[in-house]
Amino acid sequence: MNSTTTVITGGASGLGLVTARHLVKAGQNVILVGRDAARTRAAADHVRTLAPTGDNAPAPRTYAADLGQWSQVRDLAAKLAADAVSVDVLINNAGAAFPRYEQTVDGVERTYALNHHAPFLLTHALLAEGALAPVARIVNLSTFVEKRGRLDATDPDVAGTSWRSRFYNQINVYATSKLVSLLATRELARRLPDGMSSYNANPGMVKGTAINSNAGGLMRLTAPLFRPFAITPDEGVQTPVWLATT
Repeated sequence: MNSTTTVITGGASGLGLVTARHLVKAGQNVILVGRDAARTRAAADHVRTLAPTGDNAPAPRTYAADLGQWSQVRDLAAKLAADAVSVDVLINNAGAAFPRYEQTVDGVERTYALNHHAPFLLTHALLAEGALAPVARIVNLSTFVEKRGRLDATDPDVAGTSWRSRFYNQINVYATSKLVSLLATRELARRLPDGMSSYNANPGMVKGTAINSNAGGLMRLTAPLFRPFAITPDEGVQTPVWLATT
């Protein structure tokens, strides 16, 4: 194993798991974060066999957290710091597109909570805990539909609660939450300590992942129409893998 430690949120399935496979093959020390502890441990056991050192390689470490809740995001950062983890690469992969308006326990729209608040808060909490390496890289997963995002530049709704009183368009909500995250990442890149860097990585239209089917609503209904134009998950993770290994 090399000395690079990469934390992947949403690492128990989908693009997060595929990213983990590539990074473990590259010899990195991978830490998987998932909402379901048992499922995340099973994913870690699976990718362990791909390590260059063979079956004797230890399974990647795992942490369970519901990143839709601010308290659990902060607890995750505190646990990583308490375990003396020095994060070289943070891949904020976890995301969702919910079909209906609902608020989290923190009073924010839940798509925004997972797509924007979670990576934003986790990054800053790790900074505050001193758990990011001096040359850490933060990679936030982006999307090809961000152009559908709509923000009022004079009064941007970074909590997403304005969708409660207007037509809740699933794709537009998802796109706008990702647009807010992209803008925050751009500003983070300007403010990070010297040596650290942040990036947005757009995987493109990827087939075989669960985001459309799990999202339900219009995204689930229209997903089959775009399948012929979609790329494979291995192709979709090329950019975050490159950012984590180059």
